[in-house]
Amino acid sequence: MSKSIAGLAFAITLLSAAAAGQNTPPPDNAALLQELESMRKRIDQLEAQLKAAQAQPAAAEPAKSPAPAPPAAPENPQPAEPFAFADFSWLTGNPRNTETPFDNAFFTPEIRVDVDYVYDTNHPADHTIGGSSEVFRAGEVQLTQMGVGGDFHWNNVRARLMTQFGMYAATTPRNDASPARGNWDLTTAYRYISEAYGGYHFNALHGINVDAGIFMSYVGLFSYYQFDNWAYQPSYVSSNTPWFFNGVRVQIFPTEKLKIEPWFVNGWQSYGVFNKQPGLGVQILYRPNGWLSLVGNQYEGADTLGVPGRHRVHTDDSIQLKYFDRPGRGLDKAAMSFTVDAGCEFGSTSGVSCRGGNALKPSQYFLGFMSYQRFWFDRDRFAATLGGGAINNPGRYLVLLPPINGATAITGTPYFTENPGDPFKAWDASFTFDYMPKQFLTWRFEYNHRGSSVPYFTGPGGVTPPGGDTGNPGQLIPGWVPDLTRHENRLIMAILVKL
Repeated sequence: MSKSIAGLAFAITLLSAAAAGQNTPPPDNAALLQELESMRKRIDQLEAQLKAAQAQPAAAEPAKSPAPAPPAAPENPQPAEPFAFADFSWLTGNPRNTETPFDNAFFTPEIRVDVDYVYDTNHPADHTIGGSSEVFRAGEVQLTQMGVGGDFHWNNVRARLMTQFGMYAATTPRNDASPARGNWDLTTAYRYISEAYGGYHFNALHGINVDAGIFMSYVGLFSYYQFDNWAYQPSYVSSNTPWFFNGVRVQIFPTEKLKIEPWFVNGWQSYGVFNKQPGLGVQILYRPNGWLSLVGNQYEGADTLGVPGRHRVHTDDSIQLKYFDRPGRGLDKAAMSFTVDAGCEFGSTSGVSCRGGNALKPSQYFLGFMSYQRFWFDRDRFAATLGGGAINNPGRYLVLLPPINGATAITGTPYFTENPGDPFKAWDASFTFDYMPKQFLTWRFEYNHRGSSVPYFTGPGGVTPPGGDTGNPGQLIPGWVPDLTRHENRLIMAILVKL
């Protein structure tokens, strides 16, 4: 309507201008101009009223603010994954892989291959190496371990299987004396299994896992699998302590940086129970940041076959520190580890004591340490490790028995006794060089020097009687003695694969 009034006013204005433009308007033209002027004033008045009417509602009605957004649904964030806040592939005992081929929601596959060749400067005639849980024959290419398996996971149900074929299938069971108690041949039953357990994951705290079966212990810091470690032959603190436990574990993660893991197990790296008492233990692992890892393992059991009154306690504590990390430089990273172990055996009817022993009841304990320095070069394609350690183990209850005439932990051997108070001290040093062209492959070259306070390592004459193992390994062979020496030097060359 305002547009119509404005147009009419414009027309009247034009007519007025036309009429005023005449030189001598007639009398009736003057009346017409007066009437037009009156109409224009009336139109201006109506237009002003119309504008006022249009403005009045806008002034009276308050401005509307945008409608508030509906409240967001409250979020329920999931707890952070334990130890996922940083990259811990630099740790010894941890695989360095960042990818897993063919991983899916149900199954994470895993394949491991460990093949080595050992040059021993003692040149044992029977090619037999003793005193190691990782190296077994000299002058030969040997499959130390071939493992196929992986992790199953579905709706919080979990399981893991890892097989072991090769030397580990023979050498790991022979260090366990528990199958001598009872029947059903536990050694054969478990020979080809390194890990096998099932369990459940509870969505509490940052996660709680309950698993039962055979699981890795990591007492002594190093992994059972050489691919995961900084060195091929770990020092005695690691090599002489358990690689696995058979029992139940509960992994509790109160925070993303802390794990508390109690164990209820059959015994000290054993398939069965040595006496009436099972073993109890706990691991506490704390990683406050990406460059520091602290772990402690505590154990108590009765693990001397046929001596139920003899109890064992053991503590194993380690620190790992990454003190240099500059990716892309010639020297990429540098890290160190330090481990100390202590323990003893005791009991009123055990025949031994932790300390203050005498000839009738000697002291029987374990005390040792190891330390390693690791350096990575050229975008982590190369690495070098220097390390070593020492132990003192009177009574030899954790010393690996040499395989003299096929001796095992069950048979024992008269050529290397493990009686209460028998002295044993040992030390070692090593240099390791790794070439890692792919994250799934390591070419490893390592030099080891090992020594002991008593003849222990295989000498040139070997530890096998002429013609092969003869008779009962626990008895003397007339006219023959093994060749044992106090020193050993080896060069290890290995190919390690983990897919």
